[in-house]
Amino acid sequence: MTVLKKPLITEKLSGMNAKGRYGFLVDLKANKIEIKKAVEKMYGVTVQSVNTMRTPGKPKSKSTKAKQVTGRTSITKKAIVTLSEGEVIDFYSGI
Repeated sequence: MTVLKKPLITEKLSGMNAKGRYGFLVDLKANKIEIKKAVEKMYGVTVQSVNTMRTPGKPKSKSTKAKQVTGRTSITKKAIVTLSEGEVIDFYSGI
């Protein structure tokens, strides 16, 4: 099971990066301890705290030639990770 799916890069989280807080899209079954260990192992930093949130799926619908199709988007889980003072994660180093 991969705990970290991808880093979240949004305008709001980019502002939080200066304060040492980073966002990740994580597996639905991952807990805070697993997320902390995965971030420390992948990026070689010290994690101070982890906050998680689950976003519910939203109803979506679209019209086709035959009928109206309805469905839902998937449920996601996000983690906001706070690093120790002076630690930085560089998401753009491999580009």
